[in-house]
Amino acid sequence: MRERHRGVNVLIGDFLLSTYPWVKSLHIMAVISWMAGLFYLPRLFVYHVERVEAGSETDALFQTMELKLLKFIMNNAMYVSWLAGVLMVLTPGVIDWSAVWPYTKGVAVIAMTWFHMWLAARRRDFESGENVIEGRRYRMMNEVPTLLMIVIVVSVVVRPF
Repeated sequence: MRERHRGVNVLIGDFLLSTYPWVKSLHIMAVISWMAGLFYLPRLFVYHVERVEAGSETDALFQTMELKLLKFIMNNAMYVSWLAGVLMVLTPGVIDWSAVWPYTKGVAVIAMTWFHMWLAARRRDFESGENVIEGRRYRMMNEVPTLLMIVIVVSVVVRPF
Protein backbone atom coordinates (compact mmCIF):
# COMPACT_ATOMS: atom_id res chain seq x y z
CA MET A 1 0.00 0.00 0.00
CA ARG A 2 2.78 2.41 0.94
CA GLU A 3 4.56 1.69 -2.36
CA ARG A 4 1.35 2.45 -4.30
CA HIS A 5 0.95 5.77 -2.45
CA ARG A 6 4.54 6.65 -3.32
CA GLY A 7 3.84 5.89 -6.99
CA VAL A 8 0.86 8.25 -7.03
CA ASN A 9 2.97 11.01 -5.45
CA VAL A 10 5.65 10.51 -8.11
CA LEU A 11 3.03 10.74 -10.89
CA ILE A 12 1.55 13.91 -9.40
CA GLY A 13 5.03 15.40 -8.97
CA ASP A 14 5.94 14.54 -12.56
CA PHE A 15 2.68 16.08 -13.80
CA LEU A 16 3.27 19.28 -11.79
CA LEU A 17 6.85 19.53 -13.07
CA SER A 18 5.80 19.02 -16.70
CA THR A 19 3.02 21.63 -16.51
CA TYR A 20 4.98 24.11 -14.38
CA PRO A 21 5.77 26.61 -17.19
CA TRP A 22 2.08 26.69 -18.18
CA VAL A 23 0.90 27.07 -14.60
CA LYS A 24 3.45 29.83 -14.01
CA SER A 25 2.30 31.63 -17.18
CA LEU A 26 -1.32 31.37 -16.07
CA HIS A 27 -0.34 32.66 -12.63
CA ILE A 28 1.42 35.71 -14.07
CA MET A 29 -1.52 36.56 -16.36
CA ALA A 30 -4.03 36.16 -13.52
CA VAL A 31 -1.95 38.29 -11.16
CA ILE A 32 -1.71 41.06 -13.77
CA SER A 33 -5.51 41.05 -14.12
CA TRP A 34 -6.03 40.95 -10.36
CA MET A 35 -3.60 43.82 -9.78
CA ALA A 36 -5.26 45.92 -12.49
CA GLY A 37 -8.54 45.60 -10.60
CA LEU A 38 -6.92 46.26 -7.24
CA PHE A 39 -5.53 49.51 -8.66
CA TYR A 40 -8.69 50.56 -10.50
CA LEU A 41 -11.49 49.82 -8.02
CA PRO A 42 -10.23 52.22 -5.31
CA ARG A 43 -9.82 54.88 -8.00
CA LEU A 44 -13.45 54.33 -9.03
CA PHE A 45 -14.39 54.74 -5.37
CA VAL A 46 -12.54 58.09 -5.25
CA TYR A 47 -14.56 59.44 -8.18
CA HIS A 48 -17.75 57.84 -6.90
CA VAL A 49 -17.51 59.50 -3.48
CA GLU A 50 -16.23 62.88 -4.73
CA ARG A 51 -18.24 63.44 -7.89
CA VAL A 52 -21.44 61.40 -7.75
CA GLU A 53 -24.69 62.21 -5.98
CA ALA A 54 -26.19 59.24 -4.13
CA GLY A 55 -29.30 57.89 -5.83
CA SER A 56 -28.52 59.49 -9.18
CA GLU A 57 -28.21 57.73 -12.55
CA THR A 58 -24.45 58.21 -12.32
CA ASP A 59 -24.49 56.52 -8.90
CA ALA A 60 -26.21 53.50 -10.46
CA LEU A 61 -23.67 53.52 -13.31
CA PHE A 62 -20.72 53.58 -10.91
CA GLN A 63 -22.24 50.80 -8.83
CA THR A 64 -22.66 48.68 -11.97
CA MET A 65 -19.05 49.31 -13.06
CA GLU A 66 -17.72 48.54 -9.58
CA LEU A 67 -19.78 45.35 -9.28
CA LYS A 68 -18.78 44.03 -12.70
CA LEU A 69 -15.12 44.84 -12.15
CA LEU A 70 -15.15 43.01 -8.83
CA LYS A 71 -17.36 40.08 -9.78
CA PHE A 72 -16.22 39.27 -13.30
CA ILE A 73 -12.59 40.35 -13.36
CA MET A 74 -11.09 40.72 -9.90
CA ASN A 75 -12.69 37.72 -8.19
CA ASN A 76 -11.91 35.34 -11.04
CA ALA A 77 -8.36 36.66 -11.37
CA MET A 78 -7.83 36.23 -7.62
CA TYR A 79 -9.13 32.64 -7.71
CA VAL A 80 -6.90 31.71 -10.65
CA SER A 81 -3.90 33.46 -9.04
CA TRP A 82 -4.40 31.44 -5.87
CA LEU A 83 -5.01 28.14 -7.69
CA ALA A 84 -1.95 28.50 -9.93
CA GLY A 85 0.12 29.72 -6.97
CA VAL A 86 -0.82 26.71 -4.87
CA LEU A 87 -0.03 24.37 -7.77
CA MET A 88 3.40 25.99 -8.10
CA VAL A 89 4.00 25.64 -4.35
CA LEU A 90 3.11 21.93 -4.60
CA THR A 91 5.54 21.40 -7.50
CA PRO A 92 8.53 19.46 -6.14
CA GLY A 93 11.79 21.39 -5.94
CA VAL A 94 10.38 24.82 -6.75
CA ILE A 95 10.41 26.31 -3.24
CA ASP A 96 13.33 26.32 -0.83
CA TRP A 97 11.37 26.23 2.43
CA SER A 98 14.51 27.00 4.45
CA ALA A 99 14.61 30.48 2.88
CA VAL A 100 12.56 33.40 4.19
CA TRP A 101 11.21 34.68 0.84
CA PRO A 102 8.35 32.16 0.48
CA TYR A 103 6.98 33.33 3.82
CA THR A 104 7.28 37.05 3.06
CA LYS A 105 5.53 36.45 -0.26
CA GLY A 106 2.85 34.36 1.45
CA VAL A 107 2.12 37.04 4.05
CA ALA A 108 1.94 39.71 1.34
CA VAL A 109 -0.44 37.58 -0.77
CA ILE A 110 -2.69 37.04 2.25
CA ALA A 111 -2.62 40.81 2.86
CA MET A 112 -3.49 41.38 -0.82
CA THR A 113 -6.44 39.02 -0.45
CA TRP A 114 -7.55 40.88 2.70
CA PHE A 115 -7.38 44.16 0.74
CA HIS A 116 -9.50 42.60 -2.01
CA MET A 117 -12.11 41.62 0.60
CA TRP A 118 -11.95 45.10 2.13
CA LEU A 119 -12.70 46.60 -1.30
CA ALA A 120 -15.62 44.19 -1.75
CA ALA A 121 -17.04 45.35 1.60
CA ARG A 122 -16.67 49.01 0.58
CA ARG A 123 -18.51 48.28 -2.68
CA ARG A 124 -21.38 46.87 -0.62
CA ASP A 125 -21.31 50.10 1.43
CA PHE A 126 -21.89 52.11 -1.77
CA GLU A 127 -24.64 49.71 -2.80
CA SER A 128 -26.47 50.13 0.52
CA GLY A 129 -25.87 53.89 0.63
CA GLU A 130 -23.72 53.55 3.74
CA ASN A 131 -20.31 54.65 2.47
CA VAL A 132 -18.66 56.96 5.01
CA ILE A 133 -15.12 56.92 3.64
CA GLU A 134 -13.83 60.06 1.93
CA GLY A 135 -11.93 60.22 -1.33
CA ARG A 136 -8.66 61.02 0.45
CA ARG A 137 -8.75 57.73 2.35
CA TYR A 138 -9.54 55.79 -0.83
CA ARG A 139 -6.56 57.53 -2.46
CA MET A 140 -4.34 56.41 0.43
CA MET A 141 -5.70 52.86 0.31
CA ASN A 142 -4.95 52.83 -3.41
CA GLU A 143 -1.26 52.61 -2.45
CA VAL A 144 -1.70 49.34 -0.53
CA PRO A 145 -1.53 47.02 -3.56
CA THR A 146 1.59 48.84 -4.80
CA LEU A 147 3.42 48.28 -1.51
CA LEU A 148 2.35 44.63 -1.38
CA MET A 149 3.36 44.13 -5.02
CA ILE A 150 6.85 45.45 -4.21
CA VAL A 151 7.20 42.99 -1.32
CA ILE A 152 5.98 40.10 -3.48
CA VAL A 153 8.14 40.83 -6.53
CA VAL A 154 11.30 41.52 -4.52
CA SER A 155 10.70 38.41 -2.42
CA VAL A 156 10.36 36.16 -5.49
CA VAL A 157 12.88 37.75 -7.87
CA VAL A 158 15.63 39.16 -5.65
CA ARG A 159 15.13 36.76 -2.72
CA PRO A 160 17.04 39.02 -0.32
CA PHE A 161 15.98 37.06 2.75
